[in-house]
Amino acid sequence: MFDGISTQLLFGQVLIGLINGSFYAMLSLGLAIIFGLMNVVNFAHGAQYMLGAFVSWLLLSTFGVPYWGALFIAPVVVAIFGLAMERVVLKPLQDMDHLYSLLATYAVALIVEGLVRQQFGSTGLPYASPIPGGTNLGFMYLPWYRLWVVCFSLVTCIATWMLIEHTKLGAYLRAATERPEIVESFGINVPRMVTLTYAFGVGLAGLSGVLAAPIYQVSPSMGSNLMIVIFAVVVIGGMGSIVGAIFTGYLLGVVEGLTKVFYPEGANLVIFVVMILALIFRPSGLFSSTERSR
Repeated sequence: MFDGISTQLLFGQVLIGLINGSFYAMLSLGLAIIFGLMNVVNFAHGAQYMLGAFVSWLLLSTFGVPYWGALFIAPVVVAIFGLAMERVVLKPLQDMDHLYSLLATYAVALIVEGLVRQQFGSTGLPYASPIPGGTNLGFMYLPWYRLWVVCFSLVTCIATWMLIEHTKLGAYLRAATERPEIVESFGINVPRMVTLTYAFGVGLAGLSGVLAAPIYQVSPSMGSNLMIVIFAVVVIGGMGSIVGAIFTGYLLGVVEGLTKVFYPEGANLVIFVVMILALIFRPSGLFSSTERSR
């Protein structure tokens, strides 16, 4: 193709970009939901993603629960952890400066990662693919599980967007960020709604961890290594923007993959270069004008 770049390499990197973009989109979607409703920058999101992977690994290695069971159980377990965290850590800080909640969630992330590392060590733990094999498309080999991850994450993101943007529950959530007293006049418990929304965002992180377990080795640092990229995605898409989180996540995953083909040395930097350009020319985010800040 271009100066000796093969079609197989090009499409292979696009596939890798879509896979990475799937995790970028799902994780940044959870962050956008939490920030949009609670104005909390959830630094513990990476640790919650890591917990989802570890819970799925424990379910398989200790209780014999296969991947398909963990796909439902692990996000619920992580969401319950989120419920407890919101009640114990975030609720007492809700009337204070947002910096306090940021520091508190960062402290929780360090504690959780440290406890997991102490218990299981730093070495990555393997998790067998639940859908082995793949198909040869002629120009590239497509593993079935990676195709499943891209499709499942896309469906999850679209379903979450529709829930928030096109249902009565979503309307209540959006209204609760601006006029909670009006929402409460309809008999809705706004504090409980906030807690459940945080748990939902955390559950998305846990679900992402389950999806990631068969692709990346399950390790205590898998979340912290990813979080700085996720925050960059959220900033580029627009803080609190649901559409921005989804679209930007997939887009930057593909851009990162293509950069590995044409300029490998810049692959680890391209997302942050885009973030700097976005902050200079569009500081409120790419989707700030098409979607109300929540």
